[in-house]
Amino acid sequence: MSHSRKFGIFFRLAHTLLLASLLTVAASPGSSQSLPSAYQGGLPVAAGGGISYWDVDWGHSKMEGATLWIDYFPPRVPRILRGIGVEAEARDVSFNRGDKPGNFRHDTAGGGAIYAWRRFPNFYPYGKFEMGLASIDFTLNSGNPYTHDSRTYMAPGAGVEYRVYHHLWARVDYEYQRWGTFIGANPTPQGLTFGAMYDFRNGHRR
Repeated sequence: MSHSRKFGIFFRLAHTLLLASLLTVAASPGSSQSLPSAYQGGLPVAAGGGISYWDVDWGHSKMEGATLWIDYFPPRVPRILRGIGVEAEARDVSFNRGDKPGNFRHDTAGGGAIYAWRRFPNFYPYGKFEMGLASIDFTLNSGNPYTHDSRTYMAPGAGVEYRVYHHLWARVDYEYQRWGTFIGANPTPQGLTFGAMYDFRNGHRR
């Protein structure tokens, strides 16, 4: 099986997992009764999506894409660890190619740890560190069959979340990716994602 097909399957599964998680959470209001009192009426999950403006470290023009994510925050942790959670994220950057090849596409799917600083009830700065699988489609020159590659990546990041109304939050996220050696270089794609998410817990996160 080719790298392109393997990643295509993996990326579709990642999107399916995110959507399935959303549907499962939305269809399970009764399960909140098994959670501690601080989470009564909701699950310790937040999920959302947004538009990404990305420097793919190829050429000069920036690209655009879409990102989906889902965060899980354990309901029972020691006080010192409150705010720590796990994030799964999938991103497709394939719009507004500018000076890139006509087939250029940049996809990632991964996950890792996230920590939100919850000093304020409606405003949460956070930091994160993720790892995953990245895929890139490109054209080097006419007739060259080498048009796809995939790499594992590491990505520190940070951002802020702001409560818009009750369960609805706005989010601005910055991520810096480090790939392995690729075409004689070490790409470091990075960019911003502007989006919204729904927090399934009642009240502010504690």
